[in-house]
Amino acid sequence: MPRDYVTKILKARVYDVARETPLELAPKLSTRLGSEVWLKREDLQPVFSFKLRGAYNKLASLGAEERARGVIASSAGNHAQGVALAARRLGVRALIVMPQTAPRIKVDAVERLGAEVVLAGEDYDGAKARADALAAERGMVFVPPFDDEHVIAGQGTVAMEIVRQQGEPFDAVFVEVGGGGLIAGISAYIKALWPQTRIVGVEPYETPTLYSALAAGRRVTLEQVGRFADGVAVRQIGAEPFRIARECVDDVLLVTTDEICAAIKDIFEDTRSIAEPAGALGVAGLKRYAEREDAAGGRYAAIVSGANVNFDRLRHIAERAEIGEQRESLFAVTIPERPGSLLRFCELIGDRSITEFNYRYADAADAHIFVGVEIGDPGADKQALIDTLQTDGYPVLDLTDNEMAKLHVRYMVGGHAPRVLDEVLYRFDFPERPGALMHFLTRMGGKPWNISMFHYRNHGAAYGRVLIGLQVPEGERGDFQSFLDEVGYEYREETENPAYRLFLR
Repeated sequence: MPRDYVTKILKARVYDVARETPLELAPKLSTRLGSEVWLKREDLQPVFSFKLRGAYNKLASLGAEERARGVIASSAGNHAQGVALAARRLGVRALIVMPQTAPRIKVDAVERLGAEVVLAGEDYDGAKARADALAAERGMVFVPPFDDEHVIAGQGTVAMEIVRQQGEPFDAVFVEVGGGGLIAGISAYIKALWPQTRIVGVEPYETPTLYSALAAGRRVTLEQVGRFADGVAVRQIGAEPFRIARECVDDVLLVTTDEICAAIKDIFEDTRSIAEPAGALGVAGLKRYAEREDAAGGRYAAIVSGANVNFDRLRHIAERAEIGEQRESLFAVTIPERPGSLLRFCELIGDRSITEFNYRYADAADAHIFVGVEIGDPGADKQALIDTLQTDGYPVLDLTDNEMAKLHVRYMVGGHAPRVLDEVLYRFDFPERPGALMHFLTRMGGKPWNISMFHYRNHGAAYGRVLIGLQVPEGERGDFQSFLDEVGYEYREETENPAYRLFLR
């Protein structure tokens, strides 16, 4: 089966508009990992993403009658830009349906390329439903983002270039996975020519699309997807990509938001370019694989697949990169509320650098400290510090992997409210568009619950991260659950989160 796609890839028409991107050695990352690490720079395409390849190959395959009808696509951004540029180059009318939450940088880019843009739905699925309706209404040809043999063949030209640019096979190639078009094309081509090379897919923990499908032996639809790496926020792997992946993909790794941010930093340090979160997944997976396999001395390639990142997001990425590199840990430490205890705490920290320090008087007996500390060896040094503090009588809680603490609590330390009764705490993803909060409050109108805490911080993403405390008596929790389901926003209860108990409740 892979050899069928070799022919399709060799015949793919992409270079009328796409460029052959360089395969570059990453010297700093190579030195750190003790291996050769090569980066396939798809961020250097005219639309800063590999998506142009598949979009153009699909449009080029259309007959004159189909082109005359015009094309339509649904996308959160990168596929949209690929279709828009391909359509402009071929003189085809294009309409792109994008989610209302699509990053402004991507919407503006599509409009500059001459396509008509319609905003509909809060995610890709909502935009796809609207695109299907418009395609039927206007008789336009739908251009799939990944589940199409012409699209897959176009994306597979990335692998064709890798093989041509490197005379010897890599030990492994690491590829981001969303709908699966890229990894399908790359794996089909490389497995046909370099069968010994491992193909490793990489996904965020919050969006294990291919990982879950392979584990189940069938395509599954995720109930929720992560928002940080919006370029791969797809609920179900494509049918044709999954068929290819079952035969050609050797492994799928899941990575955290912090690991993705660290990978963005690694790419920047070697190339001085800034990848978007989805575009850095390959590097994040390569680093995790190298750690897991103790794979020093190998030769590895990762696809840097996109660079359409909002500038506003860089603040959040920079904050999380050090944790992703395991160079910083976050702790909640309880110290006795008496003279000299803070000095003693600092003495125990020793010569480690303190990256963050939040202190709040709790009561006459204790105080709670939210502290970030630079760590040397990510395992031994961190545990040594915890042991030192605990031996000296300081209770320590490791918050390094506590998402609520990293997103919200570190900016809210000092907000105890002992007189607030029946408080429950929830973390929400609000669509980043006008009216999202009003929708929440309107649905809550007439309900007897008081908002007792509210924290929102803009991360430049499609969804705002919101932490809300509400006073809901025990007997009304069932009605409150119905309200949450009615609102329709993704949420997670955090009432029992230890960071909340220490710093906010």
